[in-house]
Amino acid sequence: MQIGTVVGLNGVILHTTNGGSEWISQSSGTTNRLLDVSFADAVIGTVVGADGIILRTTNSGATWVKQISGITNWLRGVWLSDANIGTVVGDGGTILRTTDGGSTWVNQSSGTTSILESVCFTDANTGTAVGWAGRILHTTDGGSTWVDQSISIDPIDQVLYGVCFTDHKTGTVVGGDWYTGPYENGVILRTTDGGLSWISQSIPTMRKLCGVSFTDANTGTAVGGAGTILRTTNGGVTFIQEESINEILYNYMLLQNYPNPFNPSTNIKYGVSSTELVNLKVYDVLGNEVATLVNEEKPAGTYEVTWSAANLPSGVYFYQLRAGNFIETKKMILSK
Repeated sequence: MQIGTVVGLNGVILHTTNGGSEWISQSSGTTNRLLDVSFADAVIGTVVGADGIILRTTNSGATWVKQISGITNWLRGVWLSDANIGTVVGDGGTILRTTDGGSTWVNQSSGTTSILESVCFTDANTGTAVGWAGRILHTTDGGSTWVDQSISIDPIDQVLYGVCFTDHKTGTVVGGDWYTGPYENGVILRTTDGGLSWISQSIPTMRKLCGVSFTDANTGTAVGGAGTILRTTNGGVTFIQEESINEILYNYMLLQNYPNPFNPSTNIKYGVSSTELVNLKVYDVLGNEVATLVNEEKPAGTYEVTWSAANLPSGVYFYQLRAGNFIETKKMILSK
């Protein structure tokens, strides 16, 4: 996919047609903060933001036309099911629905006054909205009725910021504390029964997660605070977080994990001095492989991987780096 649009502060709208190599500024006609964008196809899209603003384009953003929302609440999430049908969510439990391309927006009853941050539909009728205090709402009739699937979250000030469903049954929501800090209690929840039950998944970060997207039931990416990027290829059974720190290194290295002992996550930093096939694995004391953290070609540089062992028992584990002719193994301790 080469075409994309992003929105932000002061009415900023940027558009790319070459996969992000270039971003072209588009005129939004507003200085309001813009918070979300959704396209039904390559040309028809909707943007929402502060003070109830809704903008629509039918020409890939060459022009954006303001639509009447009828409210002044901040609108934080938008989803277009097709060129005519769309749903918007926002402050005070606001849910708006259009079936005529935004010519009219009808206020729906959400049954809550919680801030709603994001919304996702798998077809014109089946959708989920998420927000503050663990709020999860589900509809199967286009929003005529919304059923509360909210979960108990501790602490209570946690927010669910993003939601993505790949079909009627399979979905993921992400979130964390509303404030910004080193420990933001990041959370990922997953359902395989349309939201009747939500299971917390183990993640290798404490940062809050603000957005999630899946290309199929198993392959997805979540993003969040401090540049956090998590990726899974098994439906969230495991998530890998990896960050390139710099590109200049003169020796191979494998550093001691930190913290150590750890519970349940730890960071492993390693480096390679030339482009190599890198393999980083974790073993138990019997020599059984318990995790593959890296198995791909890497250019010269230093890297850091965060590993979560939430589903493993306490004990001694070993991690081993193989890159070219370089092999090194270190010990770490999981203490629960």
